[in-house]
Amino acid sequence: MRRQKRTRSNRAFTRGYQAGIHGKSKSLCPFQNGEARQSWLSGWRVGREDNWDGFVGTAGVCREAH
Repeated sequence: MRRQKRTRSNRAFTRGYQAGIHGKSKSLCPFQNGEARQSWLSGWRVGREDNWDGFVGTAGVCREAH
């Protein structure tokens, strides 16, 4: 069975989460405006929270699938 391709907002959330979990600044968001920017920032916020809560390394792997 073929896997369905993820949406742009889902990919943006994942990229934002990765930036947040690694402690990057939210000013590094690659999107200027729109839904993708909101998704990236949402992912970044969740990633930062997970970073602060200690979900780093392999503990954070399952957390990014929101």
